[in-house]
Amino acid sequence: MRDVYSAVADPTRRRLIRILADVDEMPLHEMTAHFSMGRTAVSKHLAILKEAGLVVDRRAGRETRYHLNAAPLREIQEWVSFYERFWTGRIEQLKTLLEEEPA
Repeated sequence: MRDVYSAVADPTRRRLIRILADVDEMPLHEMTAHFSMGRTAVSKHLAILKEAGLVVDRRAGRETRYHLNAAPLREIQEWVSFYERFWTGRIEQLKTLLEEEPA
């Protein structure tokens, strides 16, 4: 099982996740049309996402169709939410300071 953080570290893989989030499922050739790289390169990125549990595939005749499994993203969301609270407090402090500053 690949680490979810390393799987989403690459911008191409984040874009693939975004594309799959908008559809129920999609075959490789349709995903490849969204990129300026070949089918093999897109397939390698999908394999990394699959190892992290973010993508699930199924055979449909001669093609493989992919869909997003967003559940592993919860780990990232929970980690980021800690820092969101941190920055929200800091932004409120900055807003207060700026309001107190003479124009």
